Amino acid sequence: MNVEEILDILDEMIDRAWNLPMTGGRCVLDADKVRDLIDDIRSNLPPEIAHAKKIVADRTEIIAEAKREAEGIVRRAEERAKALVDQSEITRQAQQKAQEMVSQAQMKAREMRQASQEFADKVLKNTEEGLARGLMEVKNTRQALRGGKK
Repeated sequence: MNVEEILDILDEMIDRAWNLPMTGGRCVLDADKVRDLIDDIRSNLPPEIAHAKKIVADRTEIIAEAKREAEGIVRRAEERAKALVDQSEITRQAQQKAQEMVSQAQMKAREMRQASQEFADKVLKNTEEGLARGLMEVKNTRQALRGGKK
């Protein structure tokens, strides 16, 4: 018997059932017979229904797996983005440190240039003074020599 035939029998049983007075159309049925027919329906359900249930269960599992995978992808993307931000911060700090080092080197170079110019000026001044003294001595000696001849 197929499901349609069993449902027809159930429908017929309801039509032939005794109506209870003042119950709004309720009737009396043989419970054992109805349970047997329901069991027959369950055992005669087309295999497509079981297959459809399996597909629905598989679909649910596939969706759950896809959600887990999507969450994993998002988590990895967030971690990668954080790593890139951290790396960018490290790069920014390194550039800032490099800029500071260049500024300090330029300042030291200016100081060294100024110090070397001051040193060179002092050496040249001392040389000039020494030469001036030497020249004065030469002039005095020459004058003394000239004065002794006359």
